[in-house]
Amino acid sequence: MVFFSVGTIRIRGRDGQGIYSVYDLEELTNVIIPHFDKYPLLTQKRANYLLFKQVVAIMKNKEHLTSEGLTKIISIRASMNKGLSETLYTNFPGIIPAVRPLVESMKIPDSNWLAGFTEAEGCFYVSINKSKTTTGFAVQLKFQLTQHYRDKQLMECLETYLGCGRYEARSQNIQAGNFVVSKLSDITEKIIPFFDKYPILGCKSKDYADFKRASELIQNKAHLTAEGLDQIKKIKGGMNTGRE
Repeated sequence: MVFFSVGTIRIRGRDGQGIYSVYDLEELTNVIIPHFDKYPLLTQKRANYLLFKQVVAIMKNKEHLTSEGLTKIISIRASMNKGLSETLYTNFPGIIPAVRPLVESMKIPDSNWLAGFTEAEGCFYVSINKSKTTTGFAVQLKFQLTQHYRDKQLMECLETYLGCGRYEARSQNIQAGNFVVSKLSDITEKIIPFFDKYPILGCKSKDYADFKRASELIQNKAHLTAEGLDQIKKIKGGMNTGRE
């Protein structure tokens, strides 16, 4: 909010998640839209932004106060995000969705963009599974970014950009795919040096710090001892959804 000097922040009670919102038409027109025109979104979410921009222009011209203008907005809304709700479908039967803008995949512009993208869409995991090792458990680290399957090409660009990892399509019922890095040498030699140089600025930086601590223990073979394994279990328990 300080960055844009507009909008409001509210904390959602059930999960403590902060939500930044801008509703004011003038603020959207004069601050938010110029920003995203200058610094365009790289994922297919840009299509939603371009449709959103059309709606703002319609409202700016007060066309939304006419039946024709409102119908145009509903048509645009039908092509955004998850489409129309059942209520809107019922109240506006026969609506033809607007043509969704074609967004060609763009190259990753710089490393700071990727750090910010990770804050929003990434996750650092520590997995502990039963095995036939001395401690009875195997420890694995995983860095993962998840996006809608429409952004498969952008996600595959990460393999080249970071020099590691792979793209994995999820099940047919889930229209998404993951960029995954799980090889320990890639984690320690590429992922950790990257985020040390281009730090995550949000709360996910705490998960990264724990992830890095776990990697150091693994590199020192501490995970092969009961004491070291307990340390890693404790770290894992306080990460992601386990963080207070």
